[in-house]
Amino acid sequence: MPTPVHVRELTTDDLAAAWELGRFAFGSSPTPPAHATEATPGLTRYGAFDDAGRLVGKAVDLHHDQWWSGRRVSAADVGGVAVAPEARGRGVARALLTALLRGARDRGAAISALYPTVTAPYRACGWAAGGVLRTVDLPTVAVPRQRPAAHLSVRAGTPADLAAVDALYERVARHRTGMLTRQGSLYDSFRGRLAAGELPDDGLTLVEDADGLVAYALWSRGRGYGADSVLTLSDALAVTADGARELVGVLGSWASVAPTLRLSLLDGDALSAHLPLESVREHARDLWMHRPVDVVRAVTDRGWPAHVRGSVDFTLDDDLADWNTGAWRLTVADGAAELSRVGGETDLRLDVRGFALLYTGAAHARSVVQAGLLRHATGTDPAALDLLGAGGPAQLLDYF
Repeated sequence: MPTPVHVRELTTDDLAAAWELGRFAFGSSPTPPAHATEATPGLTRYGAFDDAGRLVGKAVDLHHDQWWSGRRVSAADVGGVAVAPEARGRGVARALLTALLRGARDRGAAISALYPTVTAPYRACGWAAGGVLRTVDLPTVAVPRQRPAAHLSVRAGTPADLAAVDALYERVARHRTGMLTRQGSLYDSFRGRLAAGELPDDGLTLVEDADGLVAYALWSRGRGYGADSVLTLSDALAVTADGARELVGVLGSWASVAPTLRLSLLDGDALSAHLPLESVREHARDLWMHRPVDVVRAVTDRGWPAHVRGSVDFTLDDDLADWNTGAWRLTVADGAAELSRVGGETDLRLDVRGFALLYTGAAHARSVVQAGLLRHATGTDPAALDLLGAGGPAQLLDYF
């Protein structure tokens, strides 16, 4: 039987206990970094306490924004969820996530993403699998080498170049769906922890033309230069074909001392078009899940494909966020959409997890029916709700 817990925001006095709880869950160091026990802008920490006042669970609302077809959408991305072993299976995570969603709605968040260590408790709370962040290994020797282009220059970057790197990332990310904006107080806090003159990784390689930065790679060298040596790219993007080709050539030059490149690829981007994708091997796959925090904001705040028009009525069921439950009309036109309440019965009834699958473009309506997350009246075509998935599929390039 679930044990009653009391959920509230954590204070700085609670943070040492929260680190200890997370240390046992995730195998972290016994000594927390300074920022883990200090107030951090851009996040809200929640704790669940038993009747004796002992911290038995925690979760963090990360105040991210995500890009959705050219518009920023406020997100309550979830991290650091941990429950004491003696309290597991007793409703602690559900109580934490309920409070987190309510607090996130109150501060204006529209959507939420997370990387689960186990999916079942998050499915039970309305999150659905939206996609996978894939990290791949690529034999460096397979990477093509080209003669350097005369109109491009390649140089090592410095911390002074990070603003240009951020601007190039935005050019790539803003018209996609689901990617973090990498802006806001939480990201500024991360950057602020870097020492003066320090990069977030070992090195930064820049490719520039007459107009400025066109490609970059942030990389960590790793150890050794034998057969097991790996060059890890935490970030590598390009906005022109020539820039991508030049950057690929620089990466290929590591073949003699780093036989493996390790990176996360963005589907259909400029860099992937110049890599031998047939040679990649999967190194890791991190499933991410998604759900709406506030369905009205989730629909109205994002961008929509300008060519898509239509309207559909449906009823939504959301056990944790009851403000989302009810009958709605979705109307999409001219690159925007709205969600308005309607009265009476509708022919389509959607579970909140089905909403997440459609919204992220992870599934079509007929697949959502087959998964038991969408019911429809006889003679009604469920594909009308594919309107909700216009603009997908979503992709994440950051792990949190």
